[in-house]
Amino acid sequence: MGDAHAQHSAHTAAATTLGEVRGSTQDGIRRFLGIPYAQAPFGDMRFEAPEPPETWSEPLAAVEFGPTAPQSPYRGDLGELIKVPAIEGTEILTANVWAPEGAADAPVVLWLHGGALERGAAAQSGYDGSTFARDGIVFISANYRLGAEGFSVLDGSPLNLGLRDAQLALDWAHREAAAFGGDPARITIMGESAGGALVAALLAQPAARAQVAGAIIQSGPLEAVTREKARRASDAIAKRLGIPATRAGFASVDPAELLRARSEIAAGGSPLGGTPGYTLAIDPESLPASPHEALTDVDIPILIGTNTDEYRLWLTPDAVSGISAAKAWLARLAMRVPRAAARAVREAYPTASPGEQLGQIVTDRLLRAPATRLAKARSAATFVYEFAWESPVRDLRAAHALDIAFAFDLLDDEDAIRLNGDGAPAALGAEMHAAWVAFIRDGDPGWPAFNDGRATRVFNTKSVTVPQRRAAVVDALS
Repeated sequence: MGDAHAQHSAHTAAATTLGEVRGSTQDGIRRFLGIPYAQAPFGDMRFEAPEPPETWSEPLAAVEFGPTAPQSPYRGDLGELIKVPAIEGTEILTANVWAPEGAADAPVVLWLHGGALERGAAAQSGYDGSTFARDGIVFISANYRLGAEGFSVLDGSPLNLGLRDAQLALDWAHREAAAFGGDPARITIMGESAGGALVAALLAQPAARAQVAGAIIQSGPLEAVTREKARRASDAIAKRLGIPATRAGFASVDPAELLRARSEIAAGGSPLGGTPGYTLAIDPESLPASPHEALTDVDIPILIGTNTDEYRLWLTPDAVSGISAAKAWLARLAMRVPRAAARAVREAYPTASPGEQLGQIVTDRLLRAPATRLAKARSAATFVYEFAWESPVRDLRAAHALDIAFAFDLLDDEDAIRLNGDGAPAALGAEMHAAWVAFIRDGDPGWPAFNDGRATRVFNTKSVTVPQRRAAVVDALS
């Protein structure tokens, strides 16, 4: 992909503090791919905190994406909807830049991809930063360690390695933004799903927070857990492989073997529970407080929101229809869902099946209620949205991840078409993207902050700003 692009575009160069990088330019956009922001986290660096790379004396070719972090592909229906390129190599900690030609002191955004902390890559075509560069933004994306390599909890190894990678990527963006025409004082960090969780976690770190002017959190979990709870996924792998849950134990096993063990464990779980997932851990060094608490006092603007039917990406229509009233009741008991919340969901969705009502509870408990609590608690400007446009694909409706292509204004991309179909409304994409650009540029997406009557922008074929919908549900979950 990089070679083909380079054949039809002119060369361009930028002088970073580590050395010169040479990329390509086309249609007024400069493009630099695969720039190392940290050393390869393998060999002696495996399960250690990331370190900045060595400088280079010869110009570095930056025309192809760097290697992707070790991961297993999505399976089943998800595997047909979400494709992650597999690029071999060890230099996985790289950044990519799209910048307007002639940019000077332009606003900057750093994008962190999602994937449940164990999948995804900045090289996914739906994360192309050209549309942001087209609109005057220096767009930077970065890979980080995933799964066992990035979020294991091991004796003898630092916690939250993938988050530490993201912190180093932010350090790189802050240090190098000017080389690409960006203003390091105008950096917005932006992420979806697990990427949104990393954005929130960076804001909970004083050092990272000092480098950030704003943040966009799209469908991102906001809670970090104790070390004991976060280690469950690592302990399960250790038990499966018969190794100690230590740095030495995991480093003695090839990354592919850790992935195989994790896949075998996950195959026995269910979407509503069973297999412990990777999560961020509270840690005095890398994450001193859970973001859902720390962000209340962060004095920068935040744009945060969720999709109406998040759960429909995680549960297939067959799985939803297979949830009986009795199963839904047992699941609510296991999750300790308040009766008032279950009643509020039934009132909000009177014709929905038990599975659909349970899915909405899962959506609101995991994502919408925490986002609402945060927005209500913050004194700094907090702008809330709900993405409500319904995809015609596989009855996804307004499922998790569907908002990304609209925020990027990339509805004709192959990643977007798999989720949204080939007839998604271009006007909505232009509208959402313009709001994201306005927030990155000015700290204001164009509608009132949430504390003004719980104002929420509902994005649909006809978008409106209204008091938060289904407020009784999230209030009952608070």
